[in-house]
Parts: sequence; structure tokens; C-alpha cells
Amino acid sequence: MRNVDAGGLGIGDDYPPRIMGVLNVSEESPYEPSVFDDAGEAAEYVDAELIGEGADIVDVGLESANKRFEVLSAEEELERLDRAVETMESVSGDAAYSIETRYHEVADAALSAGFDLVNDVCGFADPEMPRVCEEHDAAVVKMASPPDLSRPGAVEEVDDIYEALRRNGFTDKTIVDPAFGGWSEEKTLEDDRETFRRLREFRGLDRPILVSINRKNFLREIAGRSTEEALPVSLAATSMAVERGAHVIRTHDVAETRDAALVGAAFARDRIRGGEAVRVEELDVTTAREAARHLDRLGGDEATAAECVTRVYELSGLDAAERGALRAGAAEAGAVLVDSADRSGALLAGTPRSLSNLAAAASGVSAALDDALERIAETDH
Repeated sequence: MRNVDAGGLGIGDDYPPRIMGVLNVSEESPYEPSVFDDAGEAAEYVDAELIGEGADIVDVGLESANKRFEVLSAEEELERLDRAVETMESVSGDAAYSIETRYHEVADAALSAGFDLVNDVCGFADPEMPRVCEEHDAAVVKMASPPDLSRPGAVEEVDDIYEALRRNGFTDKTIVDPAFGGWSEEKTLEDDRETFRRLREFRGLDRPILVSINRKNFLREIAGRSTEEALPVSLAATSMAVERGAHVIRTHDVAETRDAALVGAAFARDRIRGGEAVRVEELDVTTAREAARHLDRLGGDEATAAECVTRVYELSGLDAAERGALRAGAAEAGAVLVDSADRSGALLAGTPRSLSNLAAAASGVSAALDDALERIAETDH
């Protein structure tokens, strides 16, 4: 996993999780506490409520990305940029500054005025965006989106989100954002939940990951909470997202989100990473689909993904015939079977492929064993 430098701020596996606080200079934004039309008041908010509470990055929005509003043109966004620049110059605290836009003209003007990175909500739908960011040597967040400047984030299926992020390539300093939330009428809460379940797959893009899940509907609905009551579910998901590999958390609740992210980082898996002439990196792979993403990136055979992960199951209530069939089938299929001390159960381990082969090799002894092996073979690996 490559790291990214955003105006001197390191982002990636070698750094702690970064918190992106939000400032809006758009009257359309639905989150009123972050909306300002006076640069001085906005700077006070950034110092006290964002940087003062632990934000590493301040993301400045010039317009609301809510699908209910008309999209502003580049010229209209540029008219609002002066207030954003004045705010940035009035802040006393230290943070990296991100401009949220979909237009290369706005990105160019903001980076020239001192912004450190770009948050592109249309995922390089503007083909000039990568060039501008590269010319400024600036980091850029690429949010999954159709190649349409008027429809940010309107992607539903996880596989389509992944492909949307790959479309039009990356710069050397790209951060990817799977785009959680109601960006389109077609996108469902279950679409968001499935994306979150499969968040590790996006590590296969070899880029730092940003998630924006603060008080989102797909979390609120689980607990039956309103937006005002949804902070606890956001914090729970934040810890899980960081543990699953997210590097930047975009939020309106900076102090609380920072703490939750640090907890997630503290309990994330320790992975080997380092070396000089020959570098080694232990990949965070728990499913064959996650392995397939890395194989695709490396140009390997995705058919071998099922050999890259191991599953372990405990079986109990086995009789002698069932245990014998399992032992013989495991030896034939390349799985591992370890009997329990009282011989009534066993620990079964293997790759998804070997376990599927075992289901065929050990079938026919009893209906109960057949059912158990079919459950194992059909697991979503």
C-alpha cells in the first residue's frame, strides 16, 4: 500500500488515521453548523471546532453535492472560492486544506491559492483533473462516480464502484473514496452496507482509502436512529472502517471520530511491512474476492484467488464413520483435519477450493455430514 503526501501530511498504512473535518461556504449544505458566509466566523469555527478538536484536514465545500440541488458551474464555484481562500488564510491552527470540487479550473485556482489537496466528487469525470493535480504535485481524493460531471457518486454495486474508481486511472497521489450515502435514487441502504462489508477489497487499488460515513442512513437504519441520535453508530462504524483499512475519515463530529479512529487503529492487525532491496508487505486479505483484487492489480491469475485464503471450522457430533470419511477426504482434497481429544469433533482447515473438493470427496456417508460440508462449500469466501 503506497503512502501519499498531502501538503506535508502523510496518509497511508505508515501513518495514523487522519481526520477530515468539513467546512461549507455553500448555503445549500444541509449541515448548518459547518456553513458560513463570513470568512472571519468560518476561521474561528475551523480553529475551535475542527483543528482544535483534532482535524488533520479541513475539507472546504463550495456547493452541496446533494442530488436535490442544481449543480453549480465552474464559474459559479470560482465566485465562492475567494471566501474559502480568505478563511484559510485567517486560520491560526495547522492543518492540510482540501477543496471539494469536480472542475479542474477550480482545483487549479485553489491549489494556486495555497490549498493542499483536491476532493474530486466526480472521480476524474473532468479529464483535466489528474493533469492539474500532477502539475501542482497535489494529492487528490477520487470519489467513485459515473463519468458525468452532473452525477457524483451515483454508483450502486460494489464491483461497479471498484471499476468507477479505476476508470481514467490514478495520479501518484490519489486517495480513493467508495462514496457512501444517497447519491442516487437507485442506491439502497443495503448497497452501502455491502460496500462497507467489502471495504478491504478497495485496498487492492494500492491507494489510501477515504470513507465518509458520518451519520449516514445505512448506519442509522440499523439502530433506528435519527440524524441527531446517530453519533454512536457513526463511531462504531469508524472504528470498524479503520480496522478494515481506511486511512481518512471525513466527519462533522471531529473529536469523537478521532477517538473512534484511534481505537480502530490500535486493534487493527499487525502486518509485516518493510525491507530494503527486497520489500515485503503482508496484505490484509480475508476472502478470495479480496485476494482477487490484488491479483488483478499485479497481473496475476484471478482464478488462483481461492488458494490465497484459509478457512477454519469446528465440527462436532461426528461418529466414527463420519470422522473416517472426513480424514480420508481431507487428505485427498488438501485440507487439514485435527481430531478433538474425545474424537467426537474436529477442527477442519483449508482453502475455499480444497474445502469444496472435500465436500465431494467425503459425501455419501450420512445426510448430516453432507449437509455440513455443503454449508462449508457454499460459504461466501
